[in-house]
Amino acid sequence: MRLGLFLARQGSCGVWYTGPVGPPPSIHVTRTTTQLLDALHDNANEPVWLAIDARYRPVVTSMARRLGLSDADADEVSQQTLAEFVKAYGENRYDRAKGRLSSWILGIAHHSIIRVLKRNKREDSTTTSLGEVVDEPALRSIWADERDRAILAQALEVLRGESGVDDRTLLAFELTSLRGVPAHEAGQQCNMSVDQVYVAKSRILKRLRALVEQLTEAFEADQ
Repeated sequence: MRLGLFLARQGSCGVWYTGPVGPPPSIHVTRTTTQLLDALHDNANEPVWLAIDARYRPVVTSMARRLGLSDADADEVSQQTLAEFVKAYGENRYDRAKGRLSSWILGIAHHSIIRVLKRNKREDSTTTSLGEVVDEPALRSIWADERDRAILAQALEVLRGESGVDDRTLLAFELTSLRGVPAHEAGQQCNMSVDQVYVAKSRILKRLRALVEQLTEAFEADQ
């Protein structure tokens, strides 16, 4: 499910994101990928390397899981993918003129997943190959889905850290939009009326849309 559909559904009782979020966002969370890449020319800039890792690792890991890999294998794929990216970028093998960074990382992840699946197939003949699981258009669709999930998780984390967001308002939104709790039950838990719950939900949803738009732009601006 795409982010736009999730956000649109929040006028009803739609629920999509229910899982845990990642670590707290760094100061680079809203910097565009292009800005991060430019900063990587300084090899000692560890916070930027960590920001790149935080941006792409959840997407690669979740995509690998979607393709049937175990948690351990998915973690291995994401580690291999990011390590290869670091090595290749340090050797100036990434050419922005030839494509987006996300496409390049997707290609690295694709090959890493194939390697793990081939290894597993040698060890277990019942394991399916990547060719039996997904074609390239489907692979890109999975990547887009997991990118959107990662962006939403990050937007929620940013939202939770904002000083201007009241705890009760945020809880009312999370209960109704993320956990599927009916408005009257959410109101009881938050000591709010049903009308107040809907106002809280509307307020947070408006801010969440803005954050998602900002983070999506930052993620996609890699040329």
